[in-house]
Amino acid sequence: MDNKYRRKRREVEGTDDGDAPQGSGWRYLFWISLIALIWYYLGYGINSNQVKLTYSEFRVQIQQNNVEKVTFSDHQVTGSFNKPYIVQSGKDKASYKFFSTTIPPIEDPTLMRTMEDKGIVVTAESKNSSWLLYLLISFLPLILFFGYLIYASQKMQDQMKGSFGDRGIFGFGKSGARRYNKTDSEVHFSDVAGLENAKKELIEIVDYLKDPKKFSKLGAEIPKGILLVGPPGCGKTLLAKAVAGEIGIPFFSISGSEFVEVFVGVGASRVRDMFDNAKKDSPSIIFIDEIDSIGRVRGSGIGGGHDEREQTLNQILSEMDGFAPHEAVVVVAATNRPDVLDPALTRPGRFDRQVVLDLPQKEAREKILKIHTKNVPLADDVNLENIAARTVGFSGAFLKNLVNEAALWAGRNNKKKVEAQDFDYAIDKILLGLENEERIQDREKKLTAYHESGHALAAKLLPEADPLQKVTIIPHGQALGATEQTPDTDRHNFSRAYLYAVIAVQLGGRAAEKLVFNDLTSGAANDLRQATQLARKMVCQWGMSDKLGASTFRQGEEHVFLGREMTQPKDFSEYTAEIIDKEIKGILDDMESRVFNLLKENRDKLDSIANALIERETLDNKDVDEILNRLG
Repeated sequence: MDNKYRRKRREVEGTDDGDAPQGSGWRYLFWISLIALIWYYLGYGINSNQVKLTYSEFRVQIQQNNVEKVTFSDHQVTGSFNKPYIVQSGKDKASYKFFSTTIPPIEDPTLMRTMEDKGIVVTAESKNSSWLLYLLISFLPLILFFGYLIYASQKMQDQMKGSFGDRGIFGFGKSGARRYNKTDSEVHFSDVAGLENAKKELIEIVDYLKDPKKFSKLGAEIPKGILLVGPPGCGKTLLAKAVAGEIGIPFFSISGSEFVEVFVGVGASRVRDMFDNAKKDSPSIIFIDEIDSIGRVRGSGIGGGHDEREQTLNQILSEMDGFAPHEAVVVVAATNRPDVLDPALTRPGRFDRQVVLDLPQKEAREKILKIHTKNVPLADDVNLENIAARTVGFSGAFLKNLVNEAALWAGRNNKKKVEAQDFDYAIDKILLGLENEERIQDREKKLTAYHESGHALAAKLLPEADPLQKVTIIPHGQALGATEQTPDTDRHNFSRAYLYAVIAVQLGGRAAEKLVFNDLTSGAANDLRQATQLARKMVCQWGMSDKLGASTFRQGEEHVFLGREMTQPKDFSEYTAEIIDKEIKGILDDMESRVFNLLKENRDKLDSIANALIERETLDNKDVDEILNRLG
């Protein structure tokens, strides 16, 4: 059983190769080659105990009865002595057991008779067998040795692929762009939900690559570069693949970080190789993801113009300028940091068209969910519209992960269909983390119940606040409880009254602790951080302070430069900084006082919600409404 367990473990870990661990073959080959070399140099191939005799000396040794065996191979004779043959060289002596000699072409009729009289054992080999045996003995060890060197070199390349990718150590100057044909990816615009404005921009590129003459007759030129700008996970890569899928042309995909290596000129070499390959397959599309890793503003590096990253960027700019009119190659790049790109990269004639991809709105989120649930069996109680409403701020990647988490949880519970409660679990897991199964003490449970009840009641009583979705005191991740609100609509602009309500709800838990227990705990740390950040934006970025008026103030931003953290200076005086601090503190104090008085006036409702949470641990919006309606 133990041997079976170890063998099974090696198979899982990928180290099982029959009964031998993976990678042991080269060790066996090494030892076989070493033994063969030792045998070759110390044994039959090159016998170190063999002396070369003249034919006359060979006859003398026969006469002296010192020859034991003789082997004839044409004119070559090898054999062994009866007793060691001593060769004197100055003060040194050498003793030999074997000999070799060459007989003259003139036959010696007395040689065979003499050897028979002396009782010498005589054997003969054919010319062909001797030649083949000689080649085998002479070159087989060398063949094994050089074979081992080639094998070891290949193993070294495989081990260095972590540094040089699939190209290996001898191909690090080649482009690592992955080539996709039409049959490799069947992604089309219909597979990309939402992003309607972005797709309209790219349809023009599709039409041009399908029929370039239609536009060239009118003197139009297709943009050489398209820059997709948007937050992570919003579908930049998917949209680029959809463009290639609509046309059915080759699609080259690479990340910006794959161009730069420690070797000087490697990035520029890879850029040249990638563009050469794309031109050969024209029309084609080159997609460079995270282009900000190589396209940052030049002149900020250590080596100035000789910096490897800047040389790579210069080569990209040169290649884009070098496109001939008949070369239908479009470069599509993606980034979530357009503010750091070099101006030469975004000027007209290069990446002159920017397509902004926003996070999907409610209707788009519902379409994305329909695409990702196409092959997922859904129960009748699943309402994708409600799920889309609860996932404000989710990107397409987050929504895909949400569907996958719900399906995994349903499969874990042996369900045949994915139910609404599986999506509830997936949303809680993504937003809050996994449920913590450790039981908390009764006092902490009561304190958490009042804390979350303060958030929930504030959300219900403040008319500007987002509607309550549910409130729970089941620990998730590092949070002992959570209150979830679902906006009734996707907001693009935030009014001051709405932001005040958001801050008040965030401070509701702290106010409830102060009201009920006349004490404060560390449970409000995250609430305070979010409320302070929001108040600072209101004062410094959105001009919502009466004292400071219509002005914005840049706070010091931390950046990592040359391995050290550096902070940009503020663009306002210390006097203004003092006013900013007072304004932020004033907003927080006013909202805390507001929500504290609100909870105090509705203490009976706060107690009822808290007691229901202690008993049931989770309440949805309907449950809270029933409690409030019962109390009037």
